[in-house]
Amino acid sequence: MKTLQDLFLGELADIYDAEQRLVKALPKMAKAATCTDLQEAFLAHLEETKVHVTKVEQIFECFDHKARGKTCKATVGLLEEGDEIAEEYAGSPAINAALIAAAQKVEHYEIASYGCLHEWAGLLGNPEAADLLQEILDEEKAANASLTELALSGSNDEALDESEDEDETDAADKKSGAKKRGVPAMAANA
Repeated sequence: MKTLQDLFLGELADIYDAEQRLVKALPKMAKAATCTDLQEAFLAHLEETKVHVTKVEQIFECFDHKARGKTCKATVGLLEEGDEIAEEYAGSPAINAALIAAAQKVEHYEIASYGCLHEWAGLLGNPEAADLLQEILDEEKAANASLTELALSGSNDEALDESEDEDETDAADKKSGAKKRGVPAMAANA
């Protein structure tokens, strides 16, 4: 029969894999970003993520287990989606908003995972592990808040401004196209 400790260790192995994948993904995300502040946020979180890997290893030790990873299918999927978004929006003013959205999906997954692990470590009577998990959880929440701030302070507006510019360009092209074909602009808009 599986126990809460089995569940805890399985989920810890899952998040261990997730963190290791993020160590590889964050530099790519920083490279894809066109906003210096977003690049710096990704690189700062990369350094935190490297520490998270070490802390997760310490948490395994708190339970007298060797650190091991188990493929985190959720993170694999979220990172694949992030790669697709980066490719699709490369060169677009919406790239930074798209990258922030992809990164926040990962952060929300991590927040949910670390929240559960923290609670379970407490229930399993391991305050050292619970404290380490709380530290990681707080950093993940802070990273998410930082991404939200970057989105609200400019990235979303940049993406929206480009959309409005495209709408205006499309309207101007339609007007000029109507004139070129000999159709009065007013008739073209009617």
